[in-house]
This record gives sequence, C-alpha cells and structure tokens, in this order.
Amino acid sequence: MRKIVLMMSVSLDGYIEGPDRDISWHVVDEELHQYFNDTIRRMGGLLGGRVTHQLMAAYWPTADADPDASPTVVDFAAIWRDMPKYVYSRTLESADWNTTIVREVVPEEVEALKNRPGTGDLGLGGADLAAVFLGHGLVDEIHLCVHPVLIGRGKPLFPDTDTLTALRLVESRTFGNGVVLLRYAVRG
Repeated sequence: MRKIVLMMSVSLDGYIEGPDRDISWHVVDEELHQYFNDTIRRMGGLLGGRVTHQLMAAYWPTADADPDASPTVVDFAAIWRDMPKYVYSRTLESADWNTTIVREVVPEEVEALKNRPGTGDLGLGGADLAAVFLGHGLVDEIHLCVHPVLIGRGKPLFPDTDTLTALRLVESRTFGNGVVLLRYAVRG
C-alpha cells in the first residue's frame, strides 16, 4: 500500500510562510531543488489544497519556457505537469494539468486512493489540509525541510491541538545550504 507523505518546508520556528504568504526566506539551491525533483518524481500523486495548487499552477506549467530557467527548474516543470494531482477544495470549479478536484477529505476515499494499483507514495502539501489528514490519522510519514531562519510570525505548519502524535526518526540529512531534512514515520 502506498503511503501519504506530508512534505513541507518550514522555518526553524515552525512556519511555512511569513505574513502575506511570504516564502522569500526559503533557501532553495540546486542541491535542495534536485532532492525535491528526485523525491517527487518517485511519487504516485500529489495531494494539496486550493491555495497551494493555484500557486503551483500559476508558475510550473510554463516555468521551463523561461530561457534562464535552471536545469532543475526545467526538470521540475515536467514532473509537476505530468504528476497526477488531487486538489481538495469546496470552491475550485476547474483545474488543468492532470488534476482531479475532490470536495471533502473522506478517510475511506483516501484509503481507497492509497490502495489503488500503481507505484509511488502520495505527497501531501499545505498546512490546512495536513491538519485534516493528521486529524483523521491519514499521514504515514512527515518530511520536513527545516530552513536555517527564524521568521517570528506567519502561518504555522502545525496548528494547536490536544492530540499527541508519536513519530519515529527515519532519516536526517543536512544540505550544503544549511537546510536540514527530517523524515519521520508516524507511529500508529
């Protein structure tokens, strides 16, 4: 069975974005971008919310048309276009680029998606959607890329909760730019 893998970049103090959706503090160099490409290329699909999808769809479908695009950007544009995507939204009317709109997180439907034939885990992105998936016990792994910065305020990855989620460290890796990958299995 495929796994649901929450994949996010966070500041050291736990934010995914600063005020006004600022992510300029992300430290993404060629090495880290190549890691993202290699990891996502092996995925069987991407799960995200409307905001995340619209941000990605505003850039990646044509990012490789820019003559100044780096090889990793060109590569990721093709990965993103071809990857099956599931966007959870009650308001989005249509979506292109191999995207299926899903109105609600229904645990039985997510389990059925995990059990579909095919290879590759399912990458989950977005703090709000992650909170819903975690609340239903649907997240199998958490991959955090912790950026070497404190931003002080913004949108936290994990909302306040009374639920304890036990994790087991599976991998850690330090990139040359100071970003640290922390990969955890969620204990059931």
